Parts: sequence; structure tokens; C-alpha cells
Amino acid sequence: MQLIIVTGLSGAGKSKAVDILEDIGFFCVDNMPPKLVPAFAQLLLKSTEQPSKAAIVIDIRAGNAFKDLFESMDSIKEMGCEFKILFIDASNETLVNRYKETRRKHPLSYKYKGSIDAAIDAEREVLRPIRKMADYIIDTTSLKPTVFKERVASLFLENIKSMMPIQCMSFGFKYGIPADADLVFDVRCLPNPFYIDELKELTGLDEPVREYVMKWEQAKGLVPKLLDLIDYLVPLYREEGKSQLIVAIGCTGGRHRSVAFAELVYKHLSEDKGMNVMVSHRDIGK
Repeated sequence: MQLIIVTGLSGAGKSKAVDILEDIGFFCVDNMPPKLVPAFAQLLLKSTEQPSKAAIVIDIRAGNAFKDLFESMDSIKEMGCEFKILFIDASNETLVNRYKETRRKHPLSYKYKGSIDAAIDAEREVLRPIRKMADYIIDTTSLKPTVFKERVASLFLENIKSMMPIQCMSFGFKYGIPADADLVFDVRCLPNPFYIDELKELTGLDEPVREYVMKWEQAKGLVPKLLDLIDYLVPLYREEGKSQLIVAIGCTGGRHRSVAFAELVYKHLSEDKGMNVMVSHRDIGK
């Protein structure tokens, strides 16, 4: 069981860090009261139905109860629950600018009569002990969102390629292009197995159909070009910080050619490239 305690300065990017952790499979709880941490950890340890990866956010919003976090961390250590602390930081100037841009109030602004500078200084002093204990510190002062995303994901993923899940989807143009598709490829240019009597009732999941689709010179020329293009584009989408990528491949009815090619792309990305890939066939049963 992997437990991450996320904390840090208000406005530094804890919410973005949690979004990234959720994208890579963590169960996340925001603004958890520190005294509840042992009960939460015990639930994770005992229940087989709970997620194996969890992250909790505890920060200055807890008020005076924030100091209870240290006692809670001692408790979960005693019960055998290992955890890591991720501290999100930023310079005072950056934090002030972010609050001005978003017009949000600092959690301590009421206590310091609306002075953002005084509130940040007070918060930094309260968080100083937990910052010294942190396993990971990320300063977001000059980090671009995509770099921040990769930085967080790289800490908790064995394979950074798993950060952006990819879905390979087959579909039939006669039923419409998938609205959520990022990349759409049309393989209606290839000979259609639908007009072969012994193949008509089969699908692209069946070997005779796959052999028929791939045996033509048109397909043999298309395959390397298609895979090269996808291999080139996937890292670009990842660098842009895209949370998921949907590659849609269409033929007329979505049963034969598109299914065969979707399976081909799926195997290439998952087996050859080691990426986090799923495959689905929207119209295969129509």
C-alpha cells in the first residue's frame, strides 16, 4: 500500500498535484483532518477492497489542528503503514501574484486583516517542520504545467510512459466519428472483407479477416507510415500535458478493417513501446 501525504504552501499547486496523482491511479482525499489519518490508514491496510495507492492533502486549512499531523504520522508508522511526504512550494512573490490573478483569499487572510504577504509568511513558519521532513519537495515558482506534471508523475510511476493512458478505438463512419477522438484515421481506402462471403460475418478480431486486410500492398505500405506517425505524435501530446489520448480508426461499418488496425496499433503501443494502452471496438456488434 502506497500512501502519500501532500502538503505545502497555499497557492503553490497542491490541487494540481492531486489531479496528477488521480490521473496515475491514486485515490485522493483533499483537506483531511489530521486526527483522521490513522483511521484512514488502518482502513487501507485492513480492507482488500480499498485502493493500493492513496494520497491525502493536509495543509493550513486545518487551522490549529495541523499540529496533530505529527502525532498521526507517528501512529501510522507504529501500525506499519509506510508513507511519503510530498511538499509543494513556491516563492512568496509567485504566490502573491497567483492570489492577485485569481482573486482568491489566502486561508489565513482573515487573521492578518487581508495582508497576503503576512499570511504567506505565517503559513511558511507553520509548515517549516513538515517541510524539513518531506521526502520530495517541488518548487513550482518557474515550472510549466507540463513539467510539473511529469515531475510529480515520475516520483510515483515506475514507467513514465504510463502517465498518459491511450485508448485505441475502432468505429464505423456510417455511425459517426467518435466525438472524443483526438486522432482519427480512415482505412476505407483498403479492400473490404465485407464483400467476401466467408469473411462477411466475421470481424477484425478473427485471424482470416486480419490476414485478408493485411495481405494487400496498400496495407503493407500504410502500416509502417501509420505507426511512425503515431510514435511521433504520442510524445508530443504527453509533453503538452494531455491527460489521455484517444486514437480512433474507422472503416465503413466498424467491424473488419478498423478493428484489425486498432488491434495492430494497440499491440504496437503496449507490447513494443510499453505504454498504458486500452483497446475498444465501438461498432463491432452492429
